[in-house]
Amino acid sequence: MQRVCFLLKVRADRVAEYRERHSAVWPEMLEALSACGWHNYSLFLREDGLLVGYLETEDFAAARAAMDRTEVNDRWQREMAPFFEPLGPSGEQRADEAMAPLTEVFHLD
Repeated sequence: MQRVCFLLKVRADRVAEYRERHSAVWPEMLEALSACGWHNYSLFLREDGLLVGYLETEDFAAARAAMDRTEVNDRWQREMAPFFEPLGPSGEQRADEAMAPLTEVFHLD
């Protein structure tokens, strides 16, 4: 099982609304994440907008690709796009495309 951690940046003026949106994630989005192999998925948000994501999956590339093929993910990414600081080198990546896994340097089981 891969443990994946990534960072994104939510616009500071949208932090409260971002939290609110994630208190009621669409049921079909939750179902798609589970079906596509995203397990033990958590998001942590600092007041300045730093977002830390963590998930466990058998194969992160395959899990991302499976989500990319779902209609609900496309709708969710379009709805969430305005919440994020510009992502990627061109500033035009979707949040799910900009999830660059951090290198794990320590783990205590």
